[in-house]
Amino acid sequence: MPSRASVRRFRAGLPAAALSVTVLSALLAPAQAVGAGPDPAGGRPSHAGSLQRQLEQLVAQDDGPPGVIAVLTKGKKAQVYTAGVGDIATGRPPHPDDHMRIASIAKAFSGAVALRLVDKKLLSLDATIGDVLPDQPEDWHEVTLRQLLQHTSGLPDFSADPEFLSIIQADPRHVFDSRKLLDFVAGEPLLFRPGTLYEYSNSDNIAVALMAEAVTGRRYEDLLKELVYRPVGLHRTSLPQGYRLPRPFLHGYDVAPPAAPEDVSELIGTSGVWASGGIVSTPKELGAFIRAYGGPTLLSKKTRQEQLTFRPGDSSEPAGPGTNAAGLAIFQYTTRCGVLYGHTGNTPGYTQLAATSPDGTRSLTFSINTQTSKSNKPALLARLRTVQENFACALLKDH
Repeated sequence: MPSRASVRRFRAGLPAAALSVTVLSALLAPAQAVGAGPDPAGGRPSHAGSLQRQLEQLVAQDDGPPGVIAVLTKGKKAQVYTAGVGDIATGRPPHPDDHMRIASIAKAFSGAVALRLVDKKLLSLDATIGDVLPDQPEDWHEVTLRQLLQHTSGLPDFSADPEFLSIIQADPRHVFDSRKLLDFVAGEPLLFRPGTLYEYSNSDNIAVALMAEAVTGRRYEDLLKELVYRPVGLHRTSLPQGYRLPRPFLHGYDVAPPAAPEDVSELIGTSGVWASGGIVSTPKELGAFIRAYGGPTLLSKKTRQEQLTFRPGDSSEPAGPGTNAAGLAIFQYTTRCGVLYGHTGNTPGYTQLAATSPDGTRSLTFSINTQTSKSNKPALLARLRTVQENFACALLKDH
C-alpha cells in the first residue's frame, strides 16, 4: 500500500540501475538517426555527451528521480536521451512510447478543446460562467473563459480544500464525480476580483471543461477525441477515471531518502483531477501535441493571437525553464537561447515539461519519474530547470 507520507505529498497540479542512453530512433521517424542523432558530418551532435552527462548527474542525486527521458524533435528527426530506469523492479529504461501521467499539462489539452470551440464560434473568450454555467455560485458568474484559461479567475482551488484532501488521504483511489469537483468550494467567495491577479488553480480547468460540455452537449472525453486526439494523430493518449495505467508505463516513484523509492504510479485515481491533471500520454505523443497546440496548425490565427497574449512573470506549476509568462492554457519560456511555448505539470511520481518552438517544428518533452515543485524538493526543481534550459538550447540551435 502507498505510504501516508506519499499520499500527503499529493497535489494535482500533486538504488537505481546502471545509466544508459537509448537507441530508439527508428521508432520515432523513418529517417531518424541512432542514439542522440547525427550532426551534418555524420557523428553525434557536439552537445550530446554533455546532455547525457547532465541526465546521469540528475538521477545520481540522492533525491533525484530513478529515471529521466528527454525527447528533442526537430522536423522529422528525434533525439532520445534517457538515464536511470523507468521501472526499478526490472531495470527497464524509459521509452518514448511509455504511458505516463502528464499531470497539469492536461490543462493545455482543456485549453485546446476550449480554443477550438472558440474557433467554431460555439464559445467566446468573453463568455462568463454565468452565461454558460448558471448553476455555479452567483459570486463566480462574472468570471470569463479567458480568465479561467489564464488563471486570473480568482476561483478557489478545490484541490486545496480540506474536505477534498481528507477524502484523498483516507482513500487515494476514491472515485469522485469529476463534474462535481467544484462543489467542494462552491460556498467560498472568489479569492480576488477576476482579471486583477494571477493564481494558478486547478478549479479553473474543471470549469473550462464544464463550459465545453455545456455549449456542445457532449462529454469532455469525447470532445478531446474529436478536437485534439484525432487532428493531432494521438492514439496512446487518454483521460481515464481510475488509477490503472495502460501498459507499458513509466513507473513513478516517491523519493524520500534514506527510504527506498516507493512506486506510486497507481497511487491515486484520476477522477479527482480530471481536466486539470488526469490525462495519460507518452513522451512521443506529448511532443506531437505540444507542436500542434503551441505551433500554428491547430488554431486560427486570430485565436492563436489571443492564446499567446502573455502575462510576464506568471509561471506554470512547477516553473518551466528560463523566465515564465502565462498565456491562455500555455506558457512562454524565455531561455538564454530563445523562446519556447509549453506547459509543465507535477503529480505523485511524475514531473513533466512539454515545449515547442513558436513555429511548431521543434519540441522538447522532459519527463522525470518523481515529483518536484516549488514546495516539494525545491532544490531538485532548481537543478531540473537548469538541465531543461540546456536541453532547450540544444533544441533551438541549428545543429
